[in-house]
Amino acid sequence: MERRMAAPRTAKKRQNGKFDFKGFLHLIRQTKPKYWQLWVGLTLGLIATGAQLAVPKFAQSLINGLGHAMNQPLLIGVIVLFVVSAAVSAISGALLGFFGENVVARLRSNLWQKLVRLRVSYFDNVKTGEMTSRLVNDTMQIKDLLANSFPQMVTSLFQLVGALVIMLLMDWRMTAIMFSAVPLMMLVMWPIMRQSGRIGHQRQDAMAAFSGETDETLSEIRLVKSSNAESYETQTGTEQIQDLYRIGLREAIYDAIASPVMTATMLAVFVGVLAYAAVRVSAGTMSMGTMFSFMMYLFQIIGPAGTLARFFTDLSKANGSTERVRDLLSEPEEALSEGTPQSVSDATLAMEHVDFAYEDGQPILHDVNFDAKPNTVVAFAGPSGGGKSTIFGLLERYYQPQNGQVTLGGADVRDFNLSDWRSQIGYVSQDSAIMAGTIRHNLTYGADRNFTDDELWHVLKLASADGFVAKMTDGLDTQVGERGVKVSGGQRQRLAIARAFLRDPKILLLDEATASLDSESEAMVQQALTELMKGRTTLIIAHRLSTIVDADNIYFIEDGHVSGHGTHHELMESLPLYRDYVRIQFKE
Repeated sequence: MERRMAAPRTAKKRQNGKFDFKGFLHLIRQTKPKYWQLWVGLTLGLIATGAQLAVPKFAQSLINGLGHAMNQPLLIGVIVLFVVSAAVSAISGALLGFFGENVVARLRSNLWQKLVRLRVSYFDNVKTGEMTSRLVNDTMQIKDLLANSFPQMVTSLFQLVGALVIMLLMDWRMTAIMFSAVPLMMLVMWPIMRQSGRIGHQRQDAMAAFSGETDETLSEIRLVKSSNAESYETQTGTEQIQDLYRIGLREAIYDAIASPVMTATMLAVFVGVLAYAAVRVSAGTMSMGTMFSFMMYLFQIIGPAGTLARFFTDLSKANGSTERVRDLLSEPEEALSEGTPQSVSDATLAMEHVDFAYEDGQPILHDVNFDAKPNTVVAFAGPSGGGKSTIFGLLERYYQPQNGQVTLGGADVRDFNLSDWRSQIGYVSQDSAIMAGTIRHNLTYGADRNFTDDELWHVLKLASADGFVAKMTDGLDTQVGERGVKVSGGQRQRLAIARAFLRDPKILLLDEATASLDSESEAMVQQALTELMKGRTTLIIAHRLSTIVDADNIYFIEDGHVSGHGTHHELMESLPLYRDYVRIQFKE
């Protein structure tokens, strides 16, 4: 089978670390979130913050009244405010959490729907683990920003502004002293926040790459074992883990620096304000209650200031995740439902002057022409890497030719409904795919209706697979393991053939279906294939001499073009390349 080259991807324009609010909001709108949860949650959060802002004013009156009779109603009011504020804040947090979970669930649903509908060329270029990282890690980063950082930023901003306004009304001189430190704090924090955002972007990229490598390695663990590659994979994985570790260290350093710097700045402000207030109280220009109230507001400012700083850091980290998710959602997908359904029965399938390349400048097929008349057997023979499997990929419409067209009855197949087209094609390859699950699940995979056990046993019998399935403990409900590791190669092939029988395709594609089997399994699979081919248009990548001899038409594919075609005897007489190929390949 020829090597499938990765299709080039369009480079995406990055925002150079600047958060794209318009793109982010568009991404969120695509999920059609429950906005009422956001607005009610934010409103309750603001109410809770307002209650917290009222507490210091009550406390001022209580402290100024010390030495006199205790104002019990005021004390009860303060306690009630604390309790109500806590309860409302809890409800607000729950609603905002629900909003975030709803958004991330719908976003993941959109991403998953996109992934399974992307063109095959996308999967040629991107590792599965990277796509999983987009689906899990990047969406989690967006959820944290949306459900945690953003609501906290809004309430913190309200609390910060509210506290500053009240403090200005209480004593503008003390507020001015405290507020003068804010520009200095932002000047110190800005480069730290920017660098932290860049590191967060690097961490997400490194995590996606690591996820892709580990997924690929673990999915081919038998190759790792048989190649004694444990040491190599250990070293490779360790290097990536160390890269993540180094990025994590840098992130930890910047995160660790940010908090003490902010705390030290706020503490300096607190000490300065406290010293100034003590002087004012001693001079009799400020009451003790006012000073304590002012200090309480100052404490209320410290937390929100830190939250705002963390929000901008989280915003920078989420920027990369947002871009990657948007890039994935913008990838072109297959138009499965467009076009008109068209029966492939009693019509000639053909390729007309087809050129194709997986990458520009590296042609795989050049001016390929063939036709397969209804209910005939067409074989493709030729050296490995000539383009035979690529022809099948074009017939399945995994790819589109750069020039020329695939036709059915003279009409371009691109005008036909893609889902309907594929439903009429049965494909059996030399390494037939098996999904994790039961035999029943694999037989009916993708089917649009339910099948009875009798129907399933019937197709198993046609595929010469009923014998080994009947011997299994759970029969049709036997688990085959990941990628079918619990069944042999011959059994996998026969299950694939049974699945093809169940689909009842009009066109059958056989890609070296018995090439890797032992003699006994090959005989049983060949018997099943012979039964399956009856009454269907069959295209075969030739793997046995009897297939070539019995084919109605043979196309000899070499270096991506058709060197000649005809029956076996015609080609043996007219095409020396074919004659040499047969003698070498089958030792005639």
